[in-house]
Amino acid sequence: MKEMIEELSIPSDPDLAPGEARCPGRSVNDILLGENSRHDDALMASSYKFLGNEDLPFSRYTDQEFYDQEIKKVWSKVWQWACREEHVKDPGDYYVYDVGPYSAMVIRDSEDRLRAYVNSCPHRGMAFFDPGSQGTGKQFLRCPFHGMSWNLDGSLREIPCRWDFPHVSDENFGLTEIPSGTWAGFVFINFDLECSPLEDHLEVLPDHFKGWGLENRRVAIHTCKELPGNWKMCMEGFLEAYHVLATHPEGLRASSWANTQYDVFGKNVSRFLQNLSTGNPQLDQTEEEIFGVLGYDPKELPEGKSAREGHAEHLRKTMGQAFGMDLSNTNTSIMLDSIEYHLFPNACFFPGIQIPLIYRFRPTSLGTCLHEILILEPVPDESNRAPPALAQHLSIDQSYKEVEGFALAHVLDQDTENFHRQWAGMNASIKGGQTLGNYQEVRIRNFHKTLDEYLVG
Repeated sequence: MKEMIEELSIPSDPDLAPGEARCPGRSVNDILLGENSRHDDALMASSYKFLGNEDLPFSRYTDQEFYDQEIKKVWSKVWQWACREEHVKDPGDYYVYDVGPYSAMVIRDSEDRLRAYVNSCPHRGMAFFDPGSQGTGKQFLRCPFHGMSWNLDGSLREIPCRWDFPHVSDENFGLTEIPSGTWAGFVFINFDLECSPLEDHLEVLPDHFKGWGLENRRVAIHTCKELPGNWKMCMEGFLEAYHVLATHPEGLRASSWANTQYDVFGKNVSRFLQNLSTGNPQLDQTEEEIFGVLGYDPKELPEGKSAREGHAEHLRKTMGQAFGMDLSNTNTSIMLDSIEYHLFPNACFFPGIQIPLIYRFRPTSLGTCLHEILILEPVPDESNRAPPALAQHLSIDQSYKEVEGFALAHVLDQDTENFHRQWAGMNASIKGGQTLGNYQEVRIRNFHKTLDEYLVG
């Protein structure tokens, strides 16, 4: 680690414009051009611009009034992923999504149409379902308080003692339906009845993901862990690879965290693309040595093959067998790399096979949030799609290692163990704000610029 720190501590070139400096060594583009990944237009895309270098005030995280404004002006107005389509696969299936004081129930109606309603009875406001609940086989929706009921299409079904409600008509007493839509197997909702279309919010995502098949996945693992810290602070810990040097040191010999590519495709969508299994350009390594770092016998690397391609070929076979599908045509980057798209405000989508993570972060208070993770495994066809795994809830003090079969648990523990001290430090700071890198932390700055559009607008 010492030699890498020395190599990367060289002062930046004063002749470069702000944001133009890059880490020495092969770029992501250089690596992708040398393999079959070069044929994937989405992977080859790049979009960066300098967004400023002023400090970002800690009060944006620690101030209760700022938090209250987010709840009022962001979470009530923005498109957000609620569940997967397979959570509401059959008529009568429902899934409850909550954030702050807002609650929606996504349900598949008797005509096989997905709908979303406010989780509140029109009579006296009783919630139909508890937060985070899900279920199957509903023929209609009944309020547990007084027994009024509604059909799955939201229309009024029955009011006990209807004689006492002459002022209520079927037409004016339906459930409050809110905008909903789907993309890549995910169901999105919006609490704003006048919102813009979901397609506008998604920006480049449908085009980039069109060949990556997130809709043809199953929820193999689902975790929901409470984290100590403001939701933005915790989420931003996953928007850059700059932290790898100190937080994940065991991976430094296999890949180059500092050569990660960062892209800002619009106000709502950004990406990092970190090549894995490349070796680290700050170290003098042969391909055989890199192959050994990856856990193989260095002598078994085929002549003329890079360690990265050798590793990809092995995973195409072993993971293909495990999933019961042919991965031989999956390009090396999708097979191996850490590719993370962030969709404002709180969702991260990884299209890769080795790293099939989906994240979201939801505020529960000023200084706590829920970090939800889905592991999405490819399925060969719909008939083999198993029911989605149920969420396993973890407290602040519990480890991801308590989740059976979670191969990335150690890495996630390393990430989330930082947050106790970061939250304490933010609140203790006299400096008043965080100083971001121009390139490696540009996604954080872009997120806050979009956040301000909601808060000021």
